[in-house]
Amino acid sequence: MSNLFDSDSPTNLAEYSVSELSGSIKRTVETAFDQVRVRGEISGYRGPHSSGHAYFALKDDRARIDAVIWKGTFSRLKFRPEEGMEVIATGKVTTFPGSSKYQIVIETLEPAGAGALMALIEERKRKLGAEGLFDAARKKRLPFMPRVIGVVTSPTGAVIRDILHRISDRFPVHVLVWPVRVQGEGAGEEVANAIRGFNALAPGGAIARPDMLIVARGGGSLEDLWSFNDEIVVRAAAESRIPLISAVGHETDWTLIDHAADVRAPTPTGAAEMAVPVKAELETQLAALAARLQGCMNRQMDQRRQSVRALMRALPSLDQLLALPRRRFDEAAAGLGRGLALNTINKRRGFERVASHLRPDVLSNRIAERRQLLSERMARAERTVERLLDRSKSRIDRAEAILASLPARLKTQTDRGRERLGNLTRHADTAIRHQLTRARAELSAQDRVLQSLSYKNVLKRGYAVIRDEDNRPVSQASALSAGMGIAIEFADGRVGAMTTDGGAPPAGAKKRSGKPAEPTKQGSLF
Repeated sequence: MSNLFDSDSPTNLAEYSVSELSGSIKRTVETAFDQVRVRGEISGYRGPHSSGHAYFALKDDRARIDAVIWKGTFSRLKFRPEEGMEVIATGKVTTFPGSSKYQIVIETLEPAGAGALMALIEERKRKLGAEGLFDAARKKRLPFMPRVIGVVTSPTGAVIRDILHRISDRFPVHVLVWPVRVQGEGAGEEVANAIRGFNALAPGGAIARPDMLIVARGGGSLEDLWSFNDEIVVRAAAESRIPLISAVGHETDWTLIDHAADVRAPTPTGAAEMAVPVKAELETQLAALAARLQGCMNRQMDQRRQSVRALMRALPSLDQLLALPRRRFDEAAAGLGRGLALNTINKRRGFERVASHLRPDVLSNRIAERRQLLSERMARAERTVERLLDRSKSRIDRAEAILASLPARLKTQTDRGRERLGNLTRHADTAIRHQLTRARAELSAQDRVLQSLSYKNVLKRGYAVIRDEDNRPVSQASALSAGMGIAIEFADGRVGAMTTDGGAPPAGAKKRSGKPAEPTKQGSLF
C-alpha cells in the first residue's frame, strides 16, 4: 500500500494498485459472505470439467451468479446436478481477480424441496415411457429354478448378506456379486456397467452367465436413491437380455429402475424369495406327487388285472376250442381207408382201359399209317423242290437273255445320245448366231448415234476446227496473237497456218452477195 500522506497527491484519498484493490475486495466479500444459502435454477451446466471441477450458474428471474463445485466436493454430492434443476446451494462467495467477477463456491447442494425432485422424476418418467422402455410387452418371465444368480449391490452392506442368507435358506444356488456403489457420484454408471457386464458374459465361459439378475439397495431418502433414477441405469435395465428384479429401497420406495425391470420386489429379501423357490417345499411337493403317482400306478394295475380276469372268464376252455377240430380229424381218419381203396380201384380201371388199346395189331396198323403219311410228305417235298428248281432255271434263262441283249441296248442308247447331242449343238449354234446378230444390230445403232453426234459430221458441212500449238481447240479470236502457229482441221484433213493482225479481207476474196461480209463467230462444236 502506498503512503497515505503522499505530498504529490492532490487529495487525502489512499492510492491502491489493482492487485491490492482486488485482494481487498476479495477479503471483504469472503468475510461478509463466508457461509450463505442460495436458492436458484441451475443454468449452463455441461457436466464436470476434465479437471473434475464443475462450472455453471445459478439464476432467478432477475439476477445470475456464477457457481463452481470443486472436484473433492463434487464426488461427495448425493445427486448429480442437472440443467434447469432448482436447488439450494450452501457455500461462500468469493471473487476472481483475473476477470473482476464474483462467484459462489458450493460446498453442499440439495434440491429445492422434494417436489422439485419428484417433478424431475416425473418428467424423466414421461420421456422414457414415451420411448417404450416401460412397456409390459418388453418384460421377460423369471426362470422358475435358476442355476446362477447375479447380484448388483454394495459388497459391504447388509443387503447382500440378507440376499445370500435368504437364498441359502430357500434353495442354495451359485450367486455372483458385482460390487458397485449404490449412492453418490458415479453410482449410476457403475450400476449400468454391472448390468451390461453380466449380459456380456458368454454362455459356457469361464465365468458362468447368470440366469437372473437382482439390483438391490437398502432403504433411504429420495436423494439417497437418486442414482437409480439415472437415465443410464434405466436404459441398461430395459436393454438387459437376462431377466432382472429391481429391489431398491423399502416397499414404499419407487425409482425409475422399478418400472424398467422385469419384476419389482418390495425389499431385497423379497427379491431373493422371488428368485428361488423353497427347496423343502419342492421336496415335499415332489414327494406328494411321487406318492400320488405310485397310487395311480397301483390303481391302474388293479384295474388292468381285473380287466384281464374278466376277459379270461369270457374265453372258452382248451377242450372246447379243440373239440370241433378233433371231431373233424376223427372223421377224416375213419374215411381215409375207404378213400384209399376206392382210389386204387379207380386207378386200376383206368390202367386196364389204356392196356386194352395196346394190342400188336393196333400197333402195326399205327406204324403202317405213319409210314404212309411219311411217304406222302416226302413225295410232296420232292415235287416242291422240282418246282423251285424249274423256277430258278427260268430266272437264270431270262437273265442270260437280258445280258445277251445288253450290248445292242447300249449301242442304241449311245446313238440316241449322239443324235440328241447333235441336235443340242445345232440349237446352240443357232442361238449364238441370233445373239451375235442382235449384238451387231445394237452396235450398229449405237455407232450411228455416235456418228450423228460426232463433230466430224459438222466438218463435212463446211466448218473447220482451229487448234493452237498445243493442239487445243480455240473458240475465240482473243485467245490468238499475231505470229502464232495454228492448225486448221477440215473434214478431209489438216493444214497449218500463221496468224496475223486483223484487217480487211484479201482483194481476191470472192463475195457471195452484194452485202459486205461479216466476220463469222465460230462457237464450240462440243
